Amino acid sequence: YVHTQTSPSDQNLQTLGAAYIQHECYNNKDAKKQVNQLKGIPVLVQLFTSENQEVQRYATGATRNLIYENMENKVALIEAGGIPKLIEALREGDDELRKNITGILWNLSSKDNLKERLARETLAELTEKILIPLSGTGDQDIIELNPSESDIFFNTTGCLRNLSSVNEKTRQQIRETPGLIDALVGYIQKCLQDTKVEEKGVENAVCVLRNLSYQLYTEIPHSVLLRLEGPSRALSSSKGEAIGCFTPNSKKAKDRQNQDLTTFTEVSRQPKDIEWLWHPKIVELYNQVLQQCKINSTTREGAAGAMQNITAGDKRWASILSHVALEQKKMLPVILDLLETNNNLELRSLTGLLRNFSRHAKDKNDMATKLVKPLLAKLPADGRQKEPSSDVVVNACGALNNLVTSSLVAAQEITHSDGLPKLIDIKTSHDNSPGKQKAAKAAATVLSNMFQYKKLHKDYRSVSSMII
Repeated sequence: YVHTQTSPSDQNLQTLGAAYIQHECYNNKDAKKQVNQLKGIPVLVQLFTSENQEVQRYATGATRNLIYENMENKVALIEAGGIPKLIEALREGDDELRKNITGILWNLSSKDNLKERLARETLAELTEKILIPLSGTGDQDIIELNPSESDIFFNTTGCLRNLSSVNEKTRQQIRETPGLIDALVGYIQKCLQDTKVEEKGVENAVCVLRNLSYQLYTEIPHSVLLRLEGPSRALSSSKGEAIGCFTPNSKKAKDRQNQDLTTFTEVSRQPKDIEWLWHPKIVELYNQVLQQCKINSTTREGAAGAMQNITAGDKRWASILSHVALEQKKMLPVILDLLETNNNLELRSLTGLLRNFSRHAKDKNDMATKLVKPLLAKLPADGRQKEPSSDVVVNACGALNNLVTSSLVAAQEITHSDGLPKLIDIKTSHDNSPGKQKAAKAAATVLSNMFQYKKLHKDYRSVSSMII
C-alpha cells in the first residue's frame, strides 16, 4: 500500500493506501516503525498537496497517527519537508484537512528542539488562515464556531501554547506576528460575552498570553520600556504614582477612578497586538476570566499567572498595572476568594500575584488588614508538610514580608492571628530539601523584619522564645 502511493495517476489507490496506514498506525508502535523503515513518510508528505482533497485528508490523517509519541517519525516528517507542505495545504478550506494539519503541528510543537523552526515557518500562515478568521477579528464576524472549527482553533492555540513556552526568541516572534495577539484577545472577549469561558480554546489562548507576558519588561523593545518608565505624569512622593493624567487626590482623578479606563498617555486608547500585553485594558480581561471561570482551574491559573507577570518587578509600569487592578478593577476580593482553592498550581500564581500587589500597594496598613489572615491560613503548620508547595510558602512569606517592612499593622496582624508559631516552625522544622530551605529562609526573613518593632517584643515573648 505504501508503494502504490508513488503512482499519482491512481488517486483511488492513494486514498486506500493512506487510509490503511492511518488505520494501522493508530496506537500501533510496530506499524509506525515499519512505515518509516519503508520510507513511507516522504511519500505521504507529497500527498499533502494532492489535487484530490480526500487523498489530502487521509495522507494527513495517517501522518497524524504516525508521529504520535514517535520522535523518529517526527524527525522524518520534518526532513521530508513536511512543514512547508502542511502550511501549503492549509490554503484548502476543508475542515477535516485543517483539523489534521493543526493536530500535526500541535504534536510537533511539544518538542523543544523543534519549536524555533516551527514558529519561524508556521506563525504567519496559522494566524492568517486560522486564528484571525475563527476568532472573528478579521473581515467576517463569526457568530459561533462549529465543532470542527472549535477543534481547529484548539489545536492551533495548543501549538502556540507550546511554542510560546520555549525561549525569548520564539516569544518575540509570536509577539510580533501581526494579528496574532488581537485574535487571542478577541476570541477570549467573545467567549466571555457568550458565557463560554470554560472552553479549552480559552484555556489555550489565556495560557499563550500568560507565556507572552513572561519577563515582559525585560523583553519588550527598549523604546517601549522608556516610554512606560518615562516621567510623563505628576508623581506624588507620599502617595506613590498617580494613575492616569491627574494627581491622585484631585476631583478629576477620583471621577476617573469610576470610569472603565483612565486615560494613559503612555499607551494608545485602543491597544493593538503586542500592546495588549501591557495595556491597562488587559487587566479587565484577566479580571473577568478569573470571575467567570468556575470550572477550569488551568484557565484561572493562566489569567492569574499573566497578571503576576505584568505586575512583577520594580518597573514603574508593573506598579501602575497593580494600581489599576487594586483601585480601578477592585481585584483583591476576587483573588482572595480564589485563594480558597487547594490546587497547588493555581495557588502558586495567586500568591505570586498577591506578593506583587503587596509590593506595589500604596497603603500597606490597609492591605495588611485584608491580606495577612488569608495568607496565614494558606501557610502549613510547619516545614514538613507537603502541601502547599514550597513555591506557595515562599510567595506567601514574600507578601507578608512586603507588608511587615512598611507596616506595624502587618506585624500586629501576624502576631494576633497566631502566625508566629507557623512562621517559626516553617523556619526551624523541615527536611533540608532545597525547596524547604528556601521556604525556611523566607519565613526567617519575615520574623527578622517583625523583630524591628520593639513595642511588639513583649507579645513575641509570650508566644515563643523566638531566636532571630
